[in-house]
Amino acid sequence: MSFVIALWQGPSPESSDDVAFAALDAAMTAASAMGAITLVAPEVFLPGYNQPDISARAQQRGGPWHERLAALCRDKRCGIVIGYAERDGDSVYNSAVALDTKGREIGHYRKVQLFGPREKSIYAPGNAVSTFDMAGLRTAMLICYDVEFAPLVRSLAEAGVHLVLVPTANPEPNTHVSRIVVPAHAINHSVTIVYANYCGTEGDITYCGGSVIAAPDAAILAAAGPGPALLIADIERQPDPALLQTQLHDYRKI
Repeated sequence: MSFVIALWQGPSPESSDDVAFAALDAAMTAASAMGAITLVAPEVFLPGYNQPDISARAQQRGGPWHERLAALCRDKRCGIVIGYAERDGDSVYNSAVALDTKGREIGHYRKVQLFGPREKSIYAPGNAVSTFDMAGLRTAMLICYDVEFAPLVRSLAEAGVHLVLVPTANPEPNTHVSRIVVPAHAINHSVTIVYANYCGTEGDITYCGGSVIAAPDAAILAAAGPGPALLIADIERQPDPALLQTQLHDYRKI
């Protein structure tokens, strides 16, 4: 058995739908050819994380972006997990959606831990985690800063989640997140974490790349450098039993 996950690290489309979907088309074509079940793309990839008019460009759940993504999934026979700016009435959320190979929505999540004054001025915070089945594997999404909070990751592990998919927009110099924090949370909570970042520069932000797929024994199954990359990993490997942690069962609250 195999369970292949793809991750795409690239530059922001900077509010161009044509640029965004051309990049996704190419990445999903390659991912599908490698047998990937889904492709994970960065945070607020639609319309781009650091765009000045995000509130105006935010779309309703199930709107044109969703329809176009669903058609792409069906055409490529590959699912997608992607960040987008979601409009819901008067509120805008930093959201992520998961579609399966048939273009059906199987998961939706709103970022709980907003990062810095800019995000807090644009977005309303989410207030719940969300879990779903992906090809029979209990899965969840977090977004960027969320994955740095151990209680959030722990709550997913307690809910039986084995795979955490994380669209992100991590700027320089924060390379420690993918190098240290993500693998540490993966081993401490016995989950696989797929952390998909941007690369390049968008406005006044330079992204540090470094996307990573980390296993429950902290093994790095795939990692990107600072430039564009397509990562492919079969997460159905057997982790080193000597490294598997039992913290979820052993923890004593005092």
